[in-house]
Amino acid sequence: MFIEALLSGITLGGMYALVAMGLTLQYGVARIMNLSYGELLIAAAFAAFWFFTAAGLPPLAGMLVIVPAAMIITYAIYRILLVPLVRRAKTRDALEVDSILATFGLLFVVQGVMLVLFGGAYYSYSFLAIPVNVLGVTLAANRLLALAFAAVIGLVLYWGLTRTRAGTAVRAVAVDPVAAQLVAIDVRATAAIAFALGGGLIAASGVLISMFLTFNANIGVVFTMKALIVVIMGGVGNMLGALVAGLILGLTETFVATWIDPGLTLAATYTIFLLILLVRPQGLFGGAGR
Repeated sequence: MFIEALLSGITLGGMYALVAMGLTLQYGVARIMNLSYGELLIAAAFAAFWFFTAAGLPPLAGMLVIVPAAMIITYAIYRILLVPLVRRAKTRDALEVDSILATFGLLFVVQGVMLVLFGGAYYSYSFLAIPVNVLGVTLAANRLLALAFAAVIGLVLYWGLTRTRAGTAVRAVAVDPVAAQLVAIDVRATAAIAFALGGGLIAASGVLISMFLTFNANIGVVFTMKALIVVIMGGVGNMLGALVAGLILGLTETFVATWIDPGLTLAATYTIFLLILLVRPQGLFGGAGR
């Protein structure tokens, strides 16, 4: 039972980490607290569902269309809706407040469109829902495939942020946008690209999650809250922190559900969250100056 809980926790934690990485980019770099984050994730899940059921396109193939489309849409959202807020905000704190209000409204717009198109019913589809034996434990192949893709995406993103000039620029803006300007980094362009890249990660997360979870148009807020917890626990703007915090959260929820009571998973989540904030208010990998 321990191995089963461990593998299930790693799978869940990997999903949490991938979900949080997109918000880490959007909030850590662009300083946009995107409350519509979960709704965009569910929109991608519905897109994967439609491609699979109506067009017969497997979700991983549909991702090749959904992810670029999501990046274009989120880039447009940033340029049209959020850039005016960036220009008028005198401080990053003021920008956070304005972005919360703007994306809170966007949340209901996206949710309303999904409710009109799909209603409030739960949806799912059967893709690679076949049992696979791993270390004597039976797991669904779609969960393992989702975890593998999440790991690859996370590693590629981490490599890009730590080993390329563009990634260095993104990290510099996340740490100190004023200092980044002094070394000729276009902060606004970098923030726009980071926001769009975060949108791509949202879409990828939605497609992968749709492969093994049921979903409806109203549950986006659940993923938004999970992502916020992981981002803050790991340290705002820190990808490695998002990975570690996501795994901690996934393992905690799985172990509590397996050995204590499934009804206490939410309580366990917030208990871990509060304990980490008491010990390290800046997050596991956050800098003391943030």
